[in-house]
Amino acid sequence: MVSLSVVVITFNEAANIGRCLDALGDVADEVLVVDSFSTDDTVAICQARGARVVQNAFAGYVEQKNFATAQACFDHVLQLDADEVLTDELRQSIQQAKANWQHAAYALARLTNYCGHWVRHGGWYPDRKLRLYDRRLGRWEGLLLHEHYEVGPGHTTGALAGDALHYSYHSIAQHVSQLNKFTSITAQELALKGRTRVTLFHLLLKPLWKFVHGYFLRLGFLDGFAGLCIAGISAWGVFLKFAKLKTRTERAEA
Repeated sequence: MVSLSVVVITFNEAANIGRCLDALGDVADEVLVVDSFSTDDTVAICQARGARVVQNAFAGYVEQKNFATAQACFDHVLQLDADEVLTDELRQSIQQAKANWQHAAYALARLTNYCGHWVRHGGWYPDRKLRLYDRRLGRWEGLLLHEHYEVGPGHTTGALAGDALHYSYHSIAQHVSQLNKFTSITAQELALKGRTRVTLFHLLLKPLWKFVHGYFLRLGFLDGFAGLCIAGISAWGVFLKFAKLKTRTERAEA
């Protein structure tokens, strides 16, 4: 049986972190929270539940998650977001992996709650992410956004049974606000990669395809109003990303 550090990075997650930590059960041999100097009750909530809290200024998701992984007491790490909750089935699957560790990393499925509705279509489920890993055999990679855990060459990955419940957006306003933030970061990331050419294809056809793909081809309509909101806002996000990239490029060339 390997020992496991559960690691969570936080910033002003008082509304979520207690629920996340309470659902860990007995899977964690250590609970580590790396906090970016929250101004709410996040730290107090974590400490009241016995978590070890380390403060570290946020320099990016990849940097913060690699820093948090390095601070863990044990080499085997389960990395969670503050708005994620383990189900009973997933906890049992993690315990089985601890007892018979076979891979460099394991993926878990996320079931997302959007404005009170559990989303099972539109490409949002099962949304598998590598989150349980041996830190000696991989690391977090990426630029500014869309960070992912990547195992070293020659190593295998497995899959865990059960879902992590992902409490993503409590309101449409929150979704739009987050989208505005993330599209700005994504536009910056594209510019860093040298992808600065923006045409009507990017501004019109790609957003339309995003909607059609999510709402019709990936059956987002089966999620009712939530599915329509997700498809529409996601399409708007594609437009925003390229519109921001275009204005960013034009300013740089002026």
